[in-house]
Amino acid sequence: MAHAENKVEWCLKKAEKELRDTGKHRGLVRIPPDKALALAHIKKAEHSLKAVTDFRKIGYSDWSAPAAFYAVYHCLLALAAKNGYESRNQECTFALIYRLIETKKVKLDAGLLQQISRLDPEKTQESPTITDIRETQQYGVATSLENKTLKKMLENAKAVLDKTKEELEE
Repeated sequence: MAHAENKVEWCLKKAEKELRDTGKHRGLVRIPPDKALALAHIKKAEHSLKAVTDFRKIGYSDWSAPAAFYAVYHCLLALAAKNGYESRNQECTFALIYRLIETKKVKLDAGLLQQISRLDPEKTQESPTITDIRETQQYGVATSLENKTLKKMLENAKAVLDKTKEELEE
């Protein structure tokens, strides 16, 4: 069993237990495939992507990193909804998308998804993930983000959005 498959199963069980115990979940649940929800996530992704450039223009490039991350994340949630899942956990969402790629239910390139996880996949140890950058910018004290990093994040987010839209058209 692949790592992604194990993680998805763990996320499904986690959510099931939480729903039983509290009525809420922080995992992954199966739902009927929901194209309307998927399209709503795309709209949110586009909104977040616009915020990336707007924040930069007004001198708040540090907030561009979270906006770029959430543009990508909403694309992944759109793919999840299209395939009959609701996720309330980032690790579960990434594992699900990797699993959907492995099972050929999503045609998103795993390499592209890796670029989202690592801005420079060639330098795995030295290269921060988009999550790392988002957390540093969101929770740290820096008030700007290097243009080169911001540009790469924006390119990756646009690529994921374009690919996700293609997936939803099928």
